[in-house]
Amino acid sequence: MHFSFPSFLRAGLAAGALAAATVAHAAWPSDAPITITVGFAPGGATDVMVRTLAPFVAKHLGGNANLIIQNRPGASGEVAINTVMRAKPDGYSLVVVNLPGYFFVPMYRKSSYTMRDLTLLARVVSDPTIMVVRKDSKITDLKQVLAALKAKPNSISAGHNGVGTNGHLAMARLEGVAGVKFNGIPYNGTAQQKVALGSNTLDIAFLAASEIQDPETEATPVRLLAQFSKNKVQRIANVPTTFELGLPVEMTAERGLAAPNGVPAPIVARLEKAIQEAMKDPEYIKAAPNDAPFLSFLGGAEWTRQIDQDRKAYEAIARTVSKE
Repeated sequence: MHFSFPSFLRAGLAAGALAAATVAHAAWPSDAPITITVGFAPGGATDVMVRTLAPFVAKHLGGNANLIIQNRPGASGEVAINTVMRAKPDGYSLVVVNLPGYFFVPMYRKSSYTMRDLTLLARVVSDPTIMVVRKDSKITDLKQVLAALKAKPNSISAGHNGVGTNGHLAMARLEGVAGVKFNGIPYNGTAQQKVALGSNTLDIAFLAASEIQDPETEATPVRLLAQFSKNKVQRIANVPTTFELGLPVEMTAERGLAAPNGVPAPIVARLEKAIQEAMKDPEYIKAAPNDAPFLSFLGGAEWTRQIDQDRKAYEAIARTVSKE
């Protein structure tokens, strides 16, 4: 058999590239840290979740796996997504994905990504949205909030973590169902909302249920007015659901991990398996009392299918919510 020099050279280069890729796969995840980027400020549910989970994912990846966290807050998580989707797809750059924001933002406004720009690895948490006020607030229940807003629109400030987040959409859907208008204020994370509540510069915060472990022991004690769910979270069973109050508004926050497109399938599979095993680890469950009641694993492919099924409902919401 005769090879021309160019074809021989190309074959050699291809073989060399394949060998290099094989060596890289074999070395992963032990030869460099895996960086997980968080799209919100430190101290919120997203940040706390991944910082607690990461050591256990490393444990179940094995070898010398080391996961580090960096925060890139801004634009409802878009800054973090951009950072990671442009990263080299080698398994060393991951991002925390927050639903509904991840797929809602591109529906709602022009964005620098689509939901197909990342490979979902696994859902970790699914928990309902709650409405919270300071314990010493004059606001005592949701009916009082709605009555005040009907009498004077925009008279009550309401915090959320940015356009398309669970808090923003819970607020927007409540406005539509009840025929009211909040003075909505976006923040770069739950920690900032809690500070604003504590300084009395914010009336109401829309949070995820996992973000309040004990209302009495918060830095600023709080009162929970409603949980945006059909079924009660038993840990806060004394808090009425929106459905019990005659307001059919349900909004859940989901958090999980994703990688840039193009990460080799064996690495994707190892990450998904390690996340699932970490979530079942008794030591992790003990270390994550806030998240433990809301742990809800879905593999990447199944999570993607679920999002596809929900798209039409959220596209309808995107056409109706105000452009804050």
